[in-house]
Amino acid sequence: MPIDDSRRVSMLIGVLFGLAGMGSAAAAVALPALGQDFGISVGTAAWTISLYALMFAVTTALYGRFSDLVGIRTPLLIGIGLMAGGALLAALAPTYAVLLFARLVQGAGAAAVPTLGVAILSGRYDGAVRGLALGRLAGTAAAVTSLGPLLGGVVEHAFGWRAVMAIPMLGALVIPFVWRALTTEGSGANLDVIGAVLVALTAAGLVLLIQSPSTGLVIALVGLLLLGLGTPLVMLQVRRRPDGFLPRDVIRNPVVVRSALAAAAVPASWFGMLIAVPAVLVGEAGWEPWQVGLLLLPSSVVAVLMPRVTGPMLTRIGAAQTLVGAAIAASLALFMSAWGAAVLSPVVLAIALILVTFSFGAGQPALSASVGGAVHVHVRGVALGIATLVFMTGGSVGSALVGGLGSVTGLPWALAILGVLPLIGMTALFPILKHSPEALIAEAD
Repeated sequence: MPIDDSRRVSMLIGVLFGLAGMGSAAAAVALPALGQDFGISVGTAAWTISLYALMFAVTTALYGRFSDLVGIRTPLLIGIGLMAGGALLAALAPTYAVLLFARLVQGAGAAAVPTLGVAILSGRYDGAVRGLALGRLAGTAAAVTSLGPLLGGVVEHAFGWRAVMAIPMLGALVIPFVWRALTTEGSGANLDVIGAVLVALTAAGLVLLIQSPSTGLVIALVGLLLLGLGTPLVMLQVRRRPDGFLPRDVIRNPVVVRSALAAAAVPASWFGMLIAVPAVLVGEAGWEPWQVGLLLLPSSVVAVLMPRVTGPMLTRIGAAQTLVGAAIAASLALFMSAWGAAVLSPVVLAIALILVTFSFGAGQPALSASVGGAVHVHVRGVALGIATLVFMTGGSVGSALVGGLGSVTGLPWALAILGVLPLIGMTALFPILKHSPEALIAEAD
């Protein structure tokens, strides 16, 4: 298997990942114009972001298991088709209800990219090449996503909010250039439909419950009901079908579980700051959305350079230690952003954004490397999907905490409180740091 295409393939997949991230990053700046067009408040318009994030988080594991069964090509094509189709429908939506449906479809499609993108690189490359490829993916994705607010602001100013909603359609143009890297080999087993539905509903309950501080009591009750009923049913289904949608070998793997829990604090920091920084600068300092996008440009440069750092880090110190470094950087970024928000300092906020970009650029490939190396190849897709589900749910935690607490305590205090989360997440890594992954897995068995 040739490996000299690792740079091209990883960066193209990173572009796909970034376009999926733009589904929230770019769309967020268009909410005021969108709300005005449909005659609704910005708070109501924010459901276009919440529903997108909900479907993105819920369906990640579905694509992972699907790829284990039939290979990567079919589920990725389905995902990109849904993402592009949802974006087109959102751009043409005649009513707000149609727009919400379109965003659900778009989020369900975009969820294919992170899980299957990592699976492509994990299955195609080995050793140091894999580490470099995963680093390039994360760096490219972070750079493209960081440009989301700037691109969204410029496009909205020139063409209106509907053009912003159409941006993720560009992902369809990438597929021909990575076609040969998409495998069609799978186990051929039947999909555990019952297990897939139960996991999706339970994950939806968790995400809704986490987002309830900013969405109200009804959403909290719905989330609690889904989570309360879904959890025991999922456990029962795992006992009935240990090789089903949620393989017992994956959920009992301590490296997968602990790495995912620790890494979840990284997107929590990222999403929390992406919400808080524009809110502070636009709402309190009088900035325009495109000016906020310019503030993110230095962090985009750091994101592009991160693969040069992440690859050697994974090779020299290992995935768990890299996750520790990412957690520390995320915590420092949040505390610094809390200070910058309190004193309205764009310079401090820009430095904090650079730190959180470093954290994301190191944490995401470290999680992928840790999980990909801890499971058998036949369940790698679902393991990466479950890890990505936990990872992206962390983003919901960050946005919910900042959005919910920000209106009560103020954004600086909300960011400071969120800054404790990465430090708590590090505690999940202590057993991995003390013992080898092989020893932990043997002990769990």
